[in-house]
Amino acid sequence: MIGKLYVVATPIGNLDDITLRAIKVLKDVDIIAAEDTRHTLKLLNSLEISKPLISYYKENEKTKSDIIIKKLKDGKNIAIVSDAGTPGISDPGEEVIKKAIEENIEIIPIPGACAAINALITSGFSTKEFVFIGFLSAKANEKRAKLKEIKYETRTLIIYEAPHKLETTLKDMLNILGDRNVSIAREITKIHEEFIRGKLSEVINKIEYRGECVIIIEGSSISKEDLNIENLCALSLEKHYEYYEKQGLDKKDIIKQIAKDRKVNKNEIYKEFLGK
Repeated sequence: MIGKLYVVATPIGNLDDITLRAIKVLKDVDIIAAEDTRHTLKLLNSLEISKPLISYYKENEKTKSDIIIKKLKDGKNIAIVSDAGTPGISDPGEEVIKKAIEENIEIIPIPGACAAINALITSGFSTKEFVFIGFLSAKANEKRAKLKEIKYETRTLIIYEAPHKLETTLKDMLNILGDRNVSIAREITKIHEEFIRGKLSEVINKIEYRGECVIIIEGSSISKEDLNIENLCALSLEKHYEYYEKQGLDKKDIIKQIAKDRKVNKNEIYKEFLGK
């Protein structure tokens, strides 16, 4: 009989945040695959749980995933955990989950702590729609390119950042995204838990650059589409017409679109191009 893969969320700081179900699963499984076995051992010792551990971290995900899949096929039930929070969310787990799906192995999520969600719900920004970015690239040019890409994203943004990179990242955000409202959650659930809220220009001078952080950024007040329409409306009617003509629209649709962009009656636009 094929075993089951349990994706178990663990505390992101305060050990009391472990769920009763997570404890039961960790007690019942045959093996625990851990991002850092030393870190997980501390948690297991506090729960008086003793289980065989497999080291499963970013650099060995591909090779260790094959080993885990084989053990699952041999009938072993396995729990995968990261150092903190939910596996697969900017943490190892994605590879073995993909392979388990390919092999028709049952995957059971065990919900629990997630830094991104806890930072979001305490930010005061819209939770209706949001975009999880995770960690930005360590390479400065790639990081700035990503910030430029999301500059006109109107949904709330969630970004993880390490303390030693935080100051540079916030300055890049200020330069590229503008002086947006942000909420920075630092050391969530730990002794020095802190939430710093305000404009980027203010927060840069307030924050202590230590501890893992989640940056929540208010979405852009203008979308890329809105900006494009603004730029089109700044053109002459002839240039506006030419833009849509190059898109392959026929005259009727072009006039309708220009009227929509400029928020005027289409008959006004039609008169301008009568006989065109």
